[in-house]
Amino acid sequence: MKSYQKLTTAVPQPASCQLEEEGSAPAPAGRGKLAPCWVGSGLLVAAVLLSTVTVWVLRQVSRGWPGPALPPKCLLVPESYRFDCYPERHVVVTQELCESRGCCFIESPPPAGGKRGVPWCFYPPDFPSYTLESLNQTALGMVGLLVRREKAYYPQDIKTLRLDVEFETDTRLHIKITDAASPRYEVPLEVPRAMKRAENPIYSLDFSRDPFGLLLRRRATGTVLLNTTVAPLIFADQFLQIATSLPSRFLYGLGEHRGSLLHSLDWNTLTLWARDVPPTESFNLYGAHPFYLLMEEGGDAHGVFLLNSNAMEVALQPAPGLTWRTIGGVLDFYIFLGPDPNMVIQQYQQVIGFPAMPPLWALGFHLCRWGYGSSNETWQTVRAMRNYQIPQDAQWNDIDYMDGYRDFTFDPQNFASLPSLVEDLHKHGQHYVMILDPGISRTSPNGSYWPFDEALRRGLFLNTTKGQPLIGQVWPGLTAFADFSNPDTHQWWLENLQRFHAHVPFDGLWIDMNEPSNFMDGSEEGCPPGELDSPPYTPAVLGDSLSAKTVCASAKQKASVHYNLHNLYGLMEAKATASALIQIRGKRPLVISRSTFPSQGRYSGHWLGDNRSQWKDMYYSIPGLLSFSLFGIPLVGADICGFSGSTSEELCTRWMQLGAFYPFARNHNTQNEKAQDPTVFSPAARTAMKDVLLIRYSLLPFLYTLFHRAHLQGDTVARPLFFEFPRDVATLGLDRQFLWGRSLLVTPVLEPEVDSVTGYLPKGVWYDFYTGSSVNSSGEMLKMSAPLDHLNLHVREGAILPTQPYSTHLFEPQKPGTTSKATQGNPLRLIVALSSSDTAWGDLFWDDGESLDTFERGSYSYLVFNVTQNIFTSTILHASTEATEVTIDTLSIFGVREPPSKVLLNGQEKPFSYLDNKVLTVSDLGLSLSQGFSLRWL
Repeated sequence: MKSYQKLTTAVPQPASCQLEEEGSAPAPAGRGKLAPCWVGSGLLVAAVLLSTVTVWVLRQVSRGWPGPALPPKCLLVPESYRFDCYPERHVVVTQELCESRGCCFIESPPPAGGKRGVPWCFYPPDFPSYTLESLNQTALGMVGLLVRREKAYYPQDIKTLRLDVEFETDTRLHIKITDAASPRYEVPLEVPRAMKRAENPIYSLDFSRDPFGLLLRRRATGTVLLNTTVAPLIFADQFLQIATSLPSRFLYGLGEHRGSLLHSLDWNTLTLWARDVPPTESFNLYGAHPFYLLMEEGGDAHGVFLLNSNAMEVALQPAPGLTWRTIGGVLDFYIFLGPDPNMVIQQYQQVIGFPAMPPLWALGFHLCRWGYGSSNETWQTVRAMRNYQIPQDAQWNDIDYMDGYRDFTFDPQNFASLPSLVEDLHKHGQHYVMILDPGISRTSPNGSYWPFDEALRRGLFLNTTKGQPLIGQVWPGLTAFADFSNPDTHQWWLENLQRFHAHVPFDGLWIDMNEPSNFMDGSEEGCPPGELDSPPYTPAVLGDSLSAKTVCASAKQKASVHYNLHNLYGLMEAKATASALIQIRGKRPLVISRSTFPSQGRYSGHWLGDNRSQWKDMYYSIPGLLSFSLFGIPLVGADICGFSGSTSEELCTRWMQLGAFYPFARNHNTQNEKAQDPTVFSPAARTAMKDVLLIRYSLLPFLYTLFHRAHLQGDTVARPLFFEFPRDVATLGLDRQFLWGRSLLVTPVLEPEVDSVTGYLPKGVWYDFYTGSSVNSSGEMLKMSAPLDHLNLHVREGAILPTQPYSTHLFEPQKPGTTSKATQGNPLRLIVALSSSDTAWGDLFWDDGESLDTFERGSYSYLVFNVTQNIFTSTILHASTEATEVTIDTLSIFGVREPPSKVLLNGQEKPFSYLDNKVLTVSDLGLSLSQGFSLRWL
C-alpha cells in the first residue's frame, strides 16, 4: 500500500539585503557605517510604504478621520515591523500611555482567541537609542563605547555601555554589552577563552554609529543574519532589550516550551523562567534555554546564544524579527555560523560543554510509577517483567519510598524490603534509581533529622532578606531549600547520599521539583516589597509574578540573589548530584533532572515532565526531545504512555513503540491510575511492546556509538530531518518523524484507530529496517502500513549499523538477555545499506559500558566499517581488551543488485544467502571485534 504525493515546497521569503563586501578587516575605529545597499533598500521600502500610507489615509477619510493626525513617521512602519514599545501585560495601552514613552500609537484589530497581535504602541524610526562614540581594535576584535543622550522610560537607565567584540573562531563571534562603569551580575558558566583572533571568519560585521546597531552577514551568500538597527537598544538596571531582523522564518530552540519544533513568528512571545507546571502550550516550563537555531534560505544555518540567566522573554514577529528582553545581567551573545545545522549545534556545545557519556544501562528500558505503595509491590512488577522476558535495565521509585516524603529516608513499614529489592536488581544485572527533591523538611523535632539540622548548622539554605532560612512548602510540608550555588552544599549533599547509599545502594538519581518548586508563592511569609520581587518589568511568566509557585526572587544565595540564579537552580543541583554519584560509585553517573539550563548535558539528562496520557502529548514529545538535542542534552525522553490520566491499550502500545526510540526510555505513571507497565496488557499488546524493546536493545551498539559522538564532538543523537537534508524545504517543519544519527528514520503512529501512517522520505534510497527492501524516493510523502504491532523504521542509503540481535543463549541457560549488560556479550550483526553508488560507511565505539573517562584513558575500541567496489572492510582504529570478548557473526547487505557467484572472507570462500529483494546475508563469521577483516562478493 504505497501512495506518493509531491509536497509543495515553495516558501515565500523576504529578500535578504546584500551588504557591501568589505574584506576581512573590520571598519576603522569610530568609522563604522551602514553599507550602501541599506540606502537603496530604504528607498525601495519607502516607495512601497507610500502606497500603503495612501490606502490607509483613504480608509480613514471614508470612515471620517478620528482624532489628531498621526505623524508620517509612524505610518511608514509596516505592521510586521512594529516593535513593541509597551510590552507590559495586563495593561490597557492607551494613546496617552504610549506617547508618554515617545512611541507611535495605531490601533489594529485584535486577533481571535485572545492572542497578542500587532502592537498598538511601537517604536518610531527616530526613537532615541545609544550612539557608538568610539571603536578601537583589540588583539581579539574591538572594544567600543556606547552613549545614550536621552533617557529611556525604565528606571536606572545606564547611560554609558561597553561593547566588546571578539572574533573567537572562523565560525564563532562573541559580542558583549555591559555597563561601562560598574560590574553587573554575569552567569557563572565556564566558557572557552579565545587566545587569538580568527584569521578567516566566514562572517563580517558592520556597525551603525547613530543609532548604534550591529549588522552581521554571512560572507559566502551576503545574507544578513542580524540587524539590530530595527529597534532601539535599551539597557536599564532591570530592563535590557535588543531586537533584530531575521533572514527567514525558520526558527527553532528557545526552550523550554511545548509546541511544534518550528516556532510560529506570528506575534509569539516565549518566556524563559523555570516553572513547575504540567507541559502546556504558551506556558514557561521547567527549564531555560536562550538559544535559537535559524535556517537560512538555501540551507545554511546559524545559531544565537544569549548567556543570561535572568527572567527573560523572546518576542517573535512576522517581519521576520526577534526581540530579546531580560531583566538583569548583561547582553552576552555568542553567534555560531555553522554553516550547516549539525555544525551550529557542535559550535554551541564548544561553548557550553559537550554532554557526558552515559553508562550503557542508562540507554536500556526504565520503569517507574508514583503509587507502587510498597517495595514488595515494586518488586512484583520487576518479577512480572522478568517472567515475560521483557527487557528492563532499571527500576525506579517516586516519592512514595520516602518516610514522610523526606529526602534520604525510606518508609520503614511499606518499603522495609527496599535494600533487598536493590540487591536483587543488582544480582540480575539491573539498576535502581530513586527520586530526590531539593526541599528539605523542617517538620521533624530538632536533632531528629540530620539533613535539615546539619544544613541549618552550616548555613546551606536559601535565606530571606532578613538572613533566616526561607521556608516554603513541598511534599513533606514546610521545607527549606538547599543552596547549590554554595560549594559547601555540594559536600553536605554528598554526605547525605553516602549515608543513604550505605543502606540502599542506588545507582542513579532523579532530581525533581528543582525549578525550585514551591506549593506557596514565595514563602510562608510571602515576599518583601522591593525591586527584586516586584521589578519595574515582569516578563510574561505564568502567574504574573516571579515568585509564583517558587521562592522569592529576593532570596539570598551564596553566589548572588535568587533573582539572578533562579534559572540555574536545576543545573547547580545536577552538578552536585553527578559529582556525588561519581564519588560514591566510582562509575559514570546517571542523573535525570526536570529543570535545566545550558551546559546541563555535562551533568544530567532530562525528561519532559508531567505529561498526560493523551495522543497529542505523545506527538508533542517529539518536538520536545528534538529541541533538547539542540540544547546539548541528548539523553532525553518523555514519560512513555503518559504520566497523568489513564492510558488506553492502543495509546500505550503506540507510545511504547515511539518511546523505544527516545534516547532516554522510561515508562512512568501517576498514583491512583491503573498500571501501564507492559505486563498488565493483553498478550497481543504485551508482545508488541516487548518486540519493539528488543529492537531497541538490538540497536544499543549503534545508539551507544551515537552518544560517544555526542560526548566527543557535540553530534545530536535524536535529530530532525532537516539536519541531514537542510536544502530540502519540505523537511523544515517536520516534527512527527525523526532520525537516530544520520541514518535511522523513525516514523511512529501518532493517531488512534489507524493501520497506516504517512511519513516523508527525503530524496534517496531508503531500506526497510526489517526486510531490507528498498524505496527510491524523490522526496515524497509515503503512506506506510502500520498495524498495531509494527513501527516503521527505515535505514538511509550509505549507512552501516552495528546491531546485537536478541539472543537466548548467552545470558543464563534458557533465559533471554533482557538487560544491556546481558546483551553486551551477544555477537554483532552489521546492517549494510548500500548507496546508489554501492558505497557505505559506519562506525562502532565499544567499552565496558560504565567506567569513567574510558575514551580519555584509551580504554575503548573504535572500528570503522566501509564498503567500496563490492568489498566490505572493518578497520580497527583503537583496540581494548573488552573487544576480544565480542564477535561479529553476521553481515546483512541491503541493495546488492545482482546475485553474487561467490563471497570471500579474507580471501576464503564463505556460504551466503541472497534474496529477491536484493539482500545478501553472510552468517557464522565468528570474527573477533579486535581483528580487522575484509569481505568481498563477486
